[in-house]
This record gives sequence, structure tokens and C-alpha cells, in this order.
Amino acid sequence: MSSVLEGKRILLVDDDPDIIQSIEAAFEPSGAIIETATNGNKAVEMCEANTPDLMILDMMLPGRSGFLVLEKVKARKPRNAKPLVIMITGNPGGRHKMYAESLGVSAYFNKPVKMDKLVATAEQLLSAEASA
Repeated sequence: MSSVLEGKRILLVDDDPDIIQSIEAAFEPSGAIIETATNGNKAVEMCEANTPDLMILDMMLPGRSGFLVLEKVKARKPRNAKPLVIMITGNPGGRHKMYAESLGVSAYFNKPVKMDKLVATAEQLLSAEASA
């Protein structure tokens, strides 16, 4: 099975090991290269060292919040520049979604996230990027 995600680098950023494990399992059949970070500072460091194609980013993180990670990795970049970002959060507030979108997030989900929807969104974002 050929996948849009095959060979794409995806950085998962979440401080909950169960969530990381679930997302890794969901993406495993896609052929994507999965890297993980459990805090915001590590995520920024990893993005600066080798920019992933996509980042799945939790909002509430130790070290540096998802918003601060977004500000750092998306600063002075065009809206659709790598990494594309899917933000996931347990916070249902609408203001947070609007702020995340203003920082350049490509998609925004409240937890719990349906894994098939997360994978489909990643495929959609990266296939749109490939055809752009």
C-alpha cells in the first residue's frame, strides 16, 4: 500500500506516553518516520536541527507550551512552510483555537482525538503540500 505519508518525517510532541504510543501505532502502517519529544524545548530543538514535514503538537507541555513552540518554529515563515502543524489539546476553549490558527497551525483537535481522523488529516495536509 502506497501512502502519502511514506518517508515523511512526523514529530509527535506530547508529555503523555500513552498518547504518543497511540499516535505512533496509528501512523505505523503509513510508512512515516516518527520522532517524538515529550516537552516543548526538545520539540523546538528537534525542529531547528532537522525540520519535520509535520508536527503533531500538544498545547500543554512542560518546558515550553505548544503555543510557544509554534511561535518559535513558525516565526517568519510563510503559512504553509514546514513543519505543518496539527495541534491537539484537552482544552475546549475557542479562543485557544483562534490563537493557534493565528500562529500558523494547519489543523486543531480537541482530545480525545480519533486516530483515523488524525491520520486522514495528516495525509490531507501532506498531499495538498505535495501538489502545491
